[in-house]
Amino acid sequence: MAVTPVVIVLSQGGLETGRRAAAATGAALHGLAGRVEGAEVAFAGARDHIRDLFAAGTPVIGVCAAGILVRAVAPLLANKRAEPPVVAIAEDGGTVVPLLGGHHGANALARTLAGALQVAAAITTAGDARLGVALDEPPDGWTLERPGDAKAAMAAVLGGAGAHVTGPEAAAADWLTGLPQGAGVALCCSMAQGADAPAPGLIYRPRRAVLGVGCARNCPPEELERLVADLLAEADIAPAALAAVATVDIKADEAAVLALARTLGAPLRLFDAPTLERETARSATPSDVVFAEVGTHGVAENAALAAAGPTAQLAVTKRKTAMATAALALAPEPIARPGGRRRGRLSVVGIGPGQAGWRTPEVSRLVAEADELVGYGLYIDLLGPVAAGKPRCDFPLGGEEARCRHALERAGTGASVALVCSGDAGIYAMAALVYELLDRAPDTGGVSDAARRAEVLVSPGISALQAAAARVGAPLGHDFCAISLSDLLTPRETIIRRLRAAADGDFVVAFYNPVSARRRTLLAEARDILLTGRPADTPVVLARSLGRPDESIRHRTLGALEVDEVDMMTVVLVGAAASRRVETADGPRVYTPRGYASKLETDVA
Repeated sequence: MAVTPVVIVLSQGGLETGRRAAAATGAALHGLAGRVEGAEVAFAGARDHIRDLFAAGTPVIGVCAAGILVRAVAPLLANKRAEPPVVAIAEDGGTVVPLLGGHHGANALARTLAGALQVAAAITTAGDARLGVALDEPPDGWTLERPGDAKAAMAAVLGGAGAHVTGPEAAAADWLTGLPQGAGVALCCSMAQGADAPAPGLIYRPRRAVLGVGCARNCPPEELERLVADLLAEADIAPAALAAVATVDIKADEAAVLALARTLGAPLRLFDAPTLERETARSATPSDVVFAEVGTHGVAENAALAAAGPTAQLAVTKRKTAMATAALALAPEPIARPGGRRRGRLSVVGIGPGQAGWRTPEVSRLVAEADELVGYGLYIDLLGPVAAGKPRCDFPLGGEEARCRHALERAGTGASVALVCSGDAGIYAMAALVYELLDRAPDTGGVSDAARRAEVLVSPGISALQAAAARVGAPLGHDFCAISLSDLLTPRETIIRRLRAAADGDFVVAFYNPVSARRRTLLAEARDILLTGRPADTPVVLARSLGRPDESIRHRTLGALEVDEVDMMTVVLVGAAASRRVETADGPRVYTPRGYASKLETDVA
């Protein structure tokens, strides 16, 4: 999923250049608070802001000195094939320099910006600079079959060997015509399965083909895969020449179809039945039986044609097995954007306690890729620049089921939605409720069939108990448990039973939801129950608003724990009988030993 770039402006003098850059690229405009007036989003701390965006996979266009951008992202540089583009623009718009990701979007972005600013892009990658083309970055609608071969091919061309374009699709590869001519490197443009080019040659596939498929519910994946392999062999079409795998939207959750798209490396595109029915006039084998079942006279043929576009034609008509069908359509030109919609996705993300440095890169990426955000408003606010400018739907505390239902139904329409949770999404957060809604029948408060067909991902975050433990040492160094003291959804008797079990087992205990305005007695009962099995001087940690400006950490003992010191923003960690507090130069620390000292005594003996 493409991520919209962000233009960063650090001074008022660069604002006009930033506006022109944002307009040319569709980017959001972010300005440094206190120094830039008129940006869409204000931020404090340039380095952290740039680093957060880069970690989330967001292309960054900085109207500032190149060194600022380099220093900001330097700690994150690891894999040039996975890093987003970074482009620097001088304040006056006189210079545009792609710094990172040249062959993965930065050079193209720099050319777009340079055109808008009417200057030349200072492109430094050898192929682009000398040849005007990057062999490892074909345009939309084309695929390089073996990307790893591009480096040797480019080196050969730059070394004077020259290149020649071959294959039945050579006429469509006008983007290669400016290369130095020579016999050294063959650039084969073909959809045929057997096409090859001897090293250091390259194979380019124009994505002119769309595979349409249909299948019965629970079709074995291998059956559909065999059918498609035979169809592609019949048409002599390589999988890399496929622009999409297309089908009817009610098959968005069909395991065989999903597995096929993954295996072929082609995007899945979905159509509703009325849209497919409009393609029946162009299809070859319309079926009244299919119409009665699905609402369209064809799935495989109609989906292939719909995704390939109005000028496409069927290259292979419907082929079928006992449980599957497939057809192939060809467009006259490479397909940059196949028709149809993608499968919706709900990413249930845990953002940690709120500090950007504790948020995982995967969570940042999923949020950046999301079309829209859903969650408790404070949690979305804590995302900072990653969330800026995105459509959002805020829900209050207490609206958990409505929040999850809305997110699932939006994903059911094809949207990519991030459901934002604090801490870890699966620990006292929304992931369990999402799956509960999916598990319920429609007549008992479940969600729509469309919502059930969306993809659901759960991405972990640092939980409050982990953050609290890290702040004070290692209290979770031995066996521990977490208990919520909220009796809104859990009977009080069940909570008391779990407290007694934790006391009997001598677990370190993390208490979530320890008190509320209405509920003030359970924490005191928990203290008294735990005191039956561990000493009164057992260390207790009260950790509040971890990772946020108002964070506080207080050390207490179990016998002296007072309910009035605790609120809903506090996580309470209670040590086991063996837990110890140790004084260090940096303040008190708590740890729970695992028994290494006794092992050492045994070894010495």
